Amino acid sequence: MLGSRRSRRRLTTALAGLGLVVTGATLQVTTTATPAHAATTHRVLFDDGHAEEAGNADWIISTSKPDPLAQDSSPSAETDWTGALSSWGVALQKTGSYSLKTATSALTYGGSSTTDLSNFDTLVLPEPNTLFTTAEKTAIMTFVKNGGGLFMISDHTGADRNNDGYDAVEILNDLMTNNSVDSTDPFGFSIDTLDISSGYPAAISDSTDPVLHGSFGTVTKSLIADGTTATLKPADNSAVKGLVYRSGYSGNTGAFFATSTFGSGRVAFWGDSSPIDDGTGQSGNTLYDGWNDTGATNAALALNATAWLAGEGTSGGGGGGGTTCTAAQLLGNNGFESGNTTWSATSGVITNSSSEAARTGSYKAWLDGYGTATTDTLSQSASIPSGCTTAALSFYLHIDTAETTTSTAYDTLKVQVLNSSGTVLSTLATYSNLNAASGYTQRSFSLASYAGQTVTLKFTGVEGSTLQTSFVIDDTALNVS
Repeated sequence: MLGSRRSRRRLTTALAGLGLVVTGATLQVTTTATPAHAATTHRVLFDDGHAEEAGNADWIISTSKPDPLAQDSSPSAETDWTGALSSWGVALQKTGSYSLKTATSALTYGGSSTTDLSNFDTLVLPEPNTLFTTAEKTAIMTFVKNGGGLFMISDHTGADRNNDGYDAVEILNDLMTNNSVDSTDPFGFSIDTLDISSGYPAAISDSTDPVLHGSFGTVTKSLIADGTTATLKPADNSAVKGLVYRSGYSGNTGAFFATSTFGSGRVAFWGDSSPIDDGTGQSGNTLYDGWNDTGATNAALALNATAWLAGEGTSGGGGGGGTTCTAAQLLGNNGFESGNTTWSATSGVITNSSSEAARTGSYKAWLDGYGTATTDTLSQSASIPSGCTTAALSFYLHIDTAETTTSTAYDTLKVQVLNSSGTVLSTLATYSNLNAASGYTQRSFSLASYAGQTVTLKFTGVEGSTLQTSFVIDDTALNVS
């Protein structure tokens, strides 16, 4: 409503912003790491922060964390590193094309930690046994959406190794269905609540598939020893594909190994941890050598999938650093309907207040509108794949004001692009009380020149000491192709 005022109310929020931390009313950008290795080096992070060593599990590549090279800088045999996944790690290390690390704390994206997901091309989740936090799910899903590879390895239902009430089936399904980025079956499959005792699931016939026929060999069969499968839903994501099936199953049911894409990223699912177990690990664990099982080709499947997820054949990968481009919309919570998630904002900016109507839905971002000296900010980081020739930022903006001047911009809204150090790369536009009008107007800008970079999109509203101006934003998008 023209000339409307709102009372100063600041909702207490803790936003899991991407690449940003909120301090008072000012957003400060933390360091978003850039690739530290040559373009041919694939960067893989193995998770060990969610009870992957509980019970008899020992799903680590080395007891040296985060860097396995501290245990042996030039491993030649899997026993040179200690862990039930050491065969996997050593095989990758010996190629000279992989940089491997282990995460032991909360997973983040866009932060300054050495194990922040922005530093990697692929994240491996080897049978997690504790739920991911809301912030972690946002980080994982945004990482994949922006070009990262996600390798999810489950186990059978009921395999609650730490007795906290959750098994890997529930935890991974929760990641896919209860996150702030996309909970509408984003990968096109769900994990079945099954305990399949044994079998040798067979690979489909597809000589062109890089996971089944990759640089590490040809996949014919896998191993299931108390595991589960997935149900595929191609109507939700047409990219989902079953590669290995439980005996007697095909099509959308009984998929023991499946792949998919999401945004600019890639996803792989495996229904059992037994195939990645190399039979060795820390003292006291009862392990089984599924990696070298003679009835299967588990090593080739694990290694080919890792290479595919990491973007083998391109000059990079995760976080949008690859040379390929998949058409996608990159912003999370782009219509603000998930409330105070994904975006970083000053308190009260993301709101469903009825005093200003959203363009669609109930929520919008409402900057300023107090009639007192106020600075409000709204930000989100995004990684634009270098192979994209189109990167279109758009948003709908409504401005109303109590100012009566027709010549002086007392209150302003700046739309800017920042780099990972917080330096302004470009001011795309500046709006003011002089642009007030009824309804919403779509604004669009090209960000194609930032392909291959992680940038922060930032809206800054500055209001003078008297007479309110409200800058209301809704239905944002960053479409790449």
